[in-house]
Amino acid sequence: MRAFIVFLLSLFWAPLAFAQERQPSHCIAIADALPGVEFIHRAAFDDPVAQDSLRIRYITHAAFLVLSEGGASAVTDFTGYIGNVPFLPDVVTMNIGHDSHWTPSPDPAIPHVLKGWGNGSEGAEHHLTVKDMLIRNVPTDIRRAGGVGIKGNSIFVFEAAGLCVGHLGHLHHEPDDAQYAALGRLDVVMAAVDGGRTLDLPSMKRVLNRLKASVVIPMHWFGTGTLNQFLSDMSDSYLVENKGDHALEISLRTLPDRPTIVVLQPKYLMVEE
Repeated sequence: MRAFIVFLLSLFWAPLAFAQERQPSHCIAIADALPGVEFIHRAAFDDPVAQDSLRIRYITHAAFLVLSEGGASAVTDFTGYIGNVPFLPDVVTMNIGHDSHWTPSPDPAIPHVLKGWGNGSEGAEHHLTVKDMLIRNVPTDIRRAGGVGIKGNSIFVFEAAGLCVGHLGHLHHEPDDAQYAALGRLDVVMAAVDGGRTLDLPSMKRVLNRLKASVVIPMHWFGTGTLNQFLSDMSDSYLVENKGDHALEISLRTLPDRPTIVVLQPKYLMVEE
């Protein structure tokens, strides 16, 4: 009788234990990526994503749409408006550095709204799987009036198709060793290059050189002067691709064999597409 009761309890508890298990991050576990030779670019943001690929569309300022082959969609630093299309992403992330990185009233129909800041002493903690995409965060501090906002920003990492994509958010300091370790390998990084409102350019260059991502996408730039200064500062260690595209489609197979800055032009998601 006792053995039968133990058997019934195991049937009850096993699904609960399985439901609570988190998908492990392959970006932390794996240190290397496959080299490739070229990117694949597409026009429409909602075209089917190629096999084993991700599409990254630059919307505005620090907002990107990340789309996976399995149909997962995430918008970074969501302000409440991404264009006039009738489209709701599965996930939006937000950072509170400025009101151009978040909204106090996201559409309640969005399934997952992830705030990048905590309660002032403890940071936000996110680790969830949506379709074929894992989304997680690494908290960092921000500058606030009269002091420091403890863990007021998050670097969000999106993992799908074997790729690790990091969005640095409103980064105000160089990560420490523990934060770099928590990030793991990043194949693609969206980096703020304004030169002062976030990190100054020499500090951002050190961050990017340490991350060693195959692809860097500049964001948070105010006019071509700011952008060109960043490109000039990075030209000794990065190739630059600037074709006027709004999006890139990328896979492990097509990662460049030399670190490359891919300049994307921001464009809202519009019906005419």
